[in-house]
This record gives sequence, structure tokens and C-alpha cells, in this order.
Amino acid sequence: MRPERYNAKEAEPKWRKVWNERDLFKTPNNDPRPKYYVLEMFPYPSGRIHMGHVRNYTMGDVVARYKRAKGFNVLHPMGWDAFGMPAENAAMQNKVHPKEWTYANIATMRAQLQSMGLAIDWSREIATCDPSYYKHQQRMFLDFLEAGLVDRKTAKVNWDPVDQTVLANEQVIDGRGWRSGALVESRELTQWFFKITDYAEDLNAKLEELDRWPEKVRLMQRNWIGRSEGLLVRFALQPDTTPNGESELEIYTTRPDTLFGAKFMAVAPDHPLARAAAEKNPELAAFIEECKRIGTAQEAIEKAEKLGFDTGIRAQHPFDPNWTLPVYVANFILMEYGTGAIFGCPAHDQRDLDFVNKYGLGNTPVVCPPDTDPAAFVITDEAYDGEGRMINSRFLDGMTIQEAKEEVARRLESETRANRPVGERKVNFRLRDWGISRQRYWGCPIPIIHCDACGVVPVPKDQLPVVLPEDVSFDVPGNPLDRHPTWKHVDCPHCGGKARRETDTMDTFVDSSWYFARFTDPDLADLPVERSVVDSWLPVDQYIGGIEHAILHLLYSRFFTRAMKKAGHVSLDEPFAGLFTQGMVVHETYKDQSGAWVLPGDVRIESDGANRKAVHVTTGAPIEIGSIEKMSKSKKNTVDPDEIIASYGADTARWFMLSDSPPERDVIWTEEGVQGAGRFVQRVWRLVGEIADRSAAAGDGAAAEGPIGTAVRKAAHKALAAVEEDVERLRFNRCVAQIYELANSLQDLLARSKNADEPGLAEAFREAGRIFVQLLAPMMPHLAEECWQSLSQPGLAAEAAWPAVERSLLVEDTITLPVQVNGKKRADVTVARDADQSAIEAAVLSLDAVQKAMEGKPARKIIVVPQRIVNVVA
Repeated sequence: MRPERYNAKEAEPKWRKVWNERDLFKTPNNDPRPKYYVLEMFPYPSGRIHMGHVRNYTMGDVVARYKRAKGFNVLHPMGWDAFGMPAENAAMQNKVHPKEWTYANIATMRAQLQSMGLAIDWSREIATCDPSYYKHQQRMFLDFLEAGLVDRKTAKVNWDPVDQTVLANEQVIDGRGWRSGALVESRELTQWFFKITDYAEDLNAKLEELDRWPEKVRLMQRNWIGRSEGLLVRFALQPDTTPNGESELEIYTTRPDTLFGAKFMAVAPDHPLARAAAEKNPELAAFIEECKRIGTAQEAIEKAEKLGFDTGIRAQHPFDPNWTLPVYVANFILMEYGTGAIFGCPAHDQRDLDFVNKYGLGNTPVVCPPDTDPAAFVITDEAYDGEGRMINSRFLDGMTIQEAKEEVARRLESETRANRPVGERKVNFRLRDWGISRQRYWGCPIPIIHCDACGVVPVPKDQLPVVLPEDVSFDVPGNPLDRHPTWKHVDCPHCGGKARRETDTMDTFVDSSWYFARFTDPDLADLPVERSVVDSWLPVDQYIGGIEHAILHLLYSRFFTRAMKKAGHVSLDEPFAGLFTQGMVVHETYKDQSGAWVLPGDVRIESDGANRKAVHVTTGAPIEIGSIEKMSKSKKNTVDPDEIIASYGADTARWFMLSDSPPERDVIWTEEGVQGAGRFVQRVWRLVGEIADRSAAAGDGAAAEGPIGTAVRKAAHKALAAVEEDVERLRFNRCVAQIYELANSLQDLLARSKNADEPGLAEAFREAGRIFVQLLAPMMPHLAEECWQSLSQPGLAAEAAWPAVERSLLVEDTITLPVQVNGKKRADVTVARDADQSAIEAAVLSLDAVQKAMEGKPARKIIVVPQRIVNVVA
């Protein structure tokens, strides 16, 4: 007996058990079918999944299930980005080992993800903190070292003096460490680097070929790589003003056209010239130390007040030896960009203008905007960086900016000093090598040994993995590997003498830069990847994740794939053929009368139509309804997926996430929306039951010939074609809309068919029911299985082949044409699609609007443009 209501609590575990018992989603590597690799960015095991995870993994699951039904061998794996500082923080706060904390979280989150009914091959599950994974990462580090892609050098870093660790720029907030709150210092440390700059040109150029990536992501990567064409200019220095007789200062500029607007030179605090000058000037040395407190984060440097120190050094203008410029040490110049030195043209650069306004150096405009009188054009507090003609620039006056750039380059390239040109055209990149050293425990150990006799010695590959010791203490700040009594002390593989392990661990971005390749053969013991297997699966056909990873993760993954190619592990350059960045899940925020944040589950919304108010569900106290923001634990506007699944079922949560808005936009979580999705689940259950009853009648298998049966088939195949197209384009909300429309059509046609006796009508409903359930299956897979069974279909919905669209059913029987009388549109006419000329003419002339427009006159000519328009000439 079919129950009246669909019971998700019973159905969902039942069907997940069936899928698991049949290994339905396990993916063989030797399947002859065409491959399709769909992957969502793997999660950090923070403790529990959130609604953003639900949305992300539901989208990927729809694609995976659809492609499997379309006949592809689908790879849809899952793993854990498991190293990182949060585990160490938990160790310090909760007195629990990072490994124990991490694996407990993985177990919890795995169970939550499995409750969503995801079509994932769990046999390929990996965790980046497992030695069986990072063993191969260490192997690739050594391969990259042999290939010349690894460097060890001294560089500036953000140093947290409390946590005693290096911080990434993103971990510096308003000049302070993100966790400790301590003022960050700029230090120089010897670190390990991946030479991503070797591929700067290629990484930039190949963005053009990633036509299935969002343009905004490609633009973000272009800006980060920062390719620019400019001029390297060698400014002569007055030797009597320099600390050690230095004779020149090199700068790189993209605006050589503005040289006649120069007012000062500036060098970075750690520029060799600044250091040399500081040795003889204690005040300058103190200023440089103060600059180090800003850290290395570009955002912090940009926000800081522009400060400088006049060194007393003077530079000569390249076009006028009698024109000298003061050389400052400035806190906004970075040694890592260009040459660590600039010339300042304040009239046309806001940063330079802020600087000269502080120090009273003035400015001279050298580019005049179009339709502006040069004599009246002045700059005060806002620099001009637009197009125009050159002014106040001697031989450049009247030229365009591009003409001036060419002329300056031509002249300085032809002028020499000490047998070198004063100017040299150069391509520069903002991108810098990737510093991977981190002074923390919970990360992949760098497989290097330091020997006083032999220097830097790679760990022999047959001794990998270098496994993290588990007997560590987090009682004091800093890296416990530095303090370990035994782990760090080893014999040198070369000379056998006493040596020390490298105690820095790898940046966790390394872990996530190749996991997609490891998924292709995660049990491989001897190599990171099997070349033939990884080449057959990559690139990932559809990668799905948040826009927040648009730069670093994706850029590092693109570099890593190229490095793996150079080391002989893969054959391709680009890891992700298609990329989709989904929007966030957002929710209203709530505060009580004391200003404390309140969880949505503790709030009851009351509405009298136009007005909404909120009260506390327990106390009845008024609650302030705040703005709609990204779900976050800090503002307590989160919804627990477990609670939603327990209350409504996983399919309801999946359906709501897909239906509410375009997938690239934010989705607003509302209780009303989820309830609406729940009601639709019950409606589907009732509708399929009615279809099952209607199609149960015996039939001769003949095709539907009557108007209702034909309409049933047309509605089903129209929806099938539309959903197919929308899934291919990841327009999930439109898929949902098409399914709603089909449900409405079938409901109406069922009502119309109650007393109908058409040949093939039962078969038409039987076919439409199958199609309807198969359209639901990628989105609400548990409900689909239950409905599939109700329709007495063989096998499982998850195994059924995607139905073929019958294209002839997509053609409408009628067509509507606009009708013009003497050149003015007067009406529309609906005729049979195959109507001949005489039938169309008769239908047009019978229209009241046409007769009125003709004012009783006969039609002199009727011109029919087939399937386009009808023109009547009276």
C-alpha cells in the first residue's frame, strides 16, 4: 500500500544503503566509456559542514548524476584539506593533538556529507595530513628541486612575535596577527620558494584559452600576475651625495611619458642603497626599523600613511643633467616589485601626490585631459591618470601618451652610460615566487636535511615519507618541531655526520595544488600519480568552488601542474577545463535587546502581511531583525544542515539550494523557502502516485494519437530538452523552474484525462512519469528512487540512462505571425504551422483589426514571408 505522504526519514537512509551495497558510484579506471571528471573544492575539516557546503556539493552532485545517466564514466571523489593552523589552535586551546582533532572532524563531516546522498566514490577518499598522501608531496618537492623549480633564499616575511610564526599577507589584519592580535613585524628569513615566476608569461597567456572559466576569475588572475610592459631607466646619481660612491639607481616604470613631471625618487626600506645610507645615518636606520612594523601585506602598505626620509642623495634627470631629484626612503615602496625604486610623478599618480603634498615637493602636470586648457590645468589633491596630450614636457609636448612613451624609449635606448643603454624596454610581472615555508607543526614536513659539512641535503627518496612526530607539545608559542629532542636530529645521508632536519613545514596551499591529480589513483604506493591514468582523467571537466579561491589556489594549482609536467608526472599544463564559482549562502541577522547575536533557531518571525517582527521563541522578548549577510558563526546567522535534514530531509535542502537563485549569485536562506521546497516534495509524491494510477491501465503500446496524450508527451519532452540544456550550462535554478512547469502541466492534463478514452493515453502518462522522475533524480535522488519504484520501473533511477529527446515533439503545431496593413502592424494571426498561402490570407482578412484598418477597401496584395510576417497592401 502506497503511503499518502512521502517519509524522507525512512526513504533516504534506505536508498543510500542500496546505493552503497551496490557500489553504485565507485569509478573504475579501465571503463571504456568517455570520461567525465567533476570535482568540488574539497573542504577543510573544521568540525561540521555548513550550508555553503550543502550548496557547493549539491551542484557538483547534480552534474555527476546527470553525466552518469548520459553514459559517461564519472569521477566524483571527496577528500580533506586537513593541514593548517586551526588544528594547532585547537591543540593549544583544548589540549588535544591536532591529528586527533582533525580525524574526529573528518568522521563527523563525512557522515554529514553522506547524509546528503552525494554520488561520491568514497573509495578514493584522501586526507592531506595522511603520510600516504604527503609522502608523494615530499617526493614532488625533491623532483621540483632537481628540475630547478625550488629555491632557498632570504626574503621579507610577516612575523607574528607572539605566535612566533610567519603569516601570509591574508592573515595580517590592520597590521596585526589574525590570531594573536600582536603587531606584525617585517623580518628577513631564509625560506624555501617554488619558482612560479618561471611560468609567469605562460600562466598569463594561457588564461585566454580557459574559455569555460568566469571572466571575472581570469581578470583577477591577470591582475595578480600583473604583466606590464615598461622601461628600465638608469638614473645617474651624484657620487658625492651617495654613501659609498654609488653611481646609478635603476627604476622600472610603465609611464616613461611622465618623466618631465618627476619630483622625487624613492627606494624601498630594504633597498641596498637605503641600507648603505642607514649605516651612516642613525635617524634613517630608525626610520627603516619603523617601516618594518607595517609588515609585507600590500593592502596594509597601501592603507598606511605615506612616509619618507630624505637621504640627501641626489639623482640626475635622464634628459637634463642639471635637473636633480631628491632620493627618499619611503614606506610604500616594496623591494619585491620592479627594482624596489621609483621616480615619483605626483600629478599623475595618487600615491605620489599624497607623498609630495605631505613633504611640500609640489607637482607639475604633464598630461592634459582632452578639451582642457593646458594653461588652466592644475593638480591639487586628486591625481589625473586619464588620456590626453603631453604638456610641460619639452620635446614631448603635443604627443599622445603612447607616442611619448615610444619617443622616450627610443631616446634612452640610444643613449649609453658605461657601455650600457640608459633605457631598456622590459616586460615585468607583479607575480613573485611562492614562499612555501611555514614555522608550524601541522603541515607537510619539507624533506631537507641541513649538514654543517655538506650544506643542504635532500632526504633520499627511498626514506620518504618524513613523518611528523606525534609526541609534541604546544605549551609554548612557536614551532614544536624546533624544540623536539630527537626528531630534528639525524645523520647526514652524504657524510654520516650529525645533521638537522628542516623544521619548517609546507604552506597548506601546496597540499591543495595537486589533490585533484592524486584522486585519479589514490592507492598508488610508489609514485604520486600513474602517468597513463592521470593523463586519461585530467583535466577536471568541471571544477566548482568559491570565488574566494579565485587567485591563490587556482594559480598555484596551475603552476603545480606545469611543474609536475616538467618533472615527468603529467602531460598537460592546465588542470581545470571548466570552472564555476558559486555564490554564498546568506541569512538575516538577529540581535536581542542587549545587542548580542541570536541564532535563527531561537527566533520566531511574526507577520501581519506588510510588517514583519521577530521575538525570542522562549522568552517572547523582541528581537531586532538585522541585515542579510554571509552565514558566519560570529554573527550566529547559521543554519545547521543536520537540523534541516532531520526536519525536512536531504532532498528538500538540496532542492531549495538549487531553486532559489542563479547558482553564481548568493542564495538567501529563509524558513519559508525551505518549507516551500518541502511542500513541493509532497506534491511530487502525490503527482507521481496519480500518474502511476493513470498509467496502470492496460494498453496496446500504441503511440498517443489524441490531443491529451499528445499534449502529455509534448510537455514531457519539452521539459526534458530544457533541463538537459540548463544542466549542461549549470543553470540549476532554471532546471527547477522547468520541473515546476512540467508538474503543473501534468497535473492539468491528468484532470483533463479523467473521462478521456484516447489510444495510447496510459502509455503517454507512463512515459511522462518516467521522464519526470528522471529529471528529478540528479536533484532529489532519494525521492526519485521512491517514485521510480511507485511507477514500477525496473532497476534504480540512479542507474537509468538519460531519456532521449524526441525532437519532433518540440515543434509547435501552430505559429503566430504579426500582420501589417500598409506598413503598420495591426494584429497577430495564429495559423497552422503548415498552412498554405490561401489559408493564411483567409485567416488574416477575417481579423476585425485588419478589416478596420482597410476601411472597406479590397486587398490589392497580400505578401506572406513564411514563418515571419504578413503584409497587407490595401
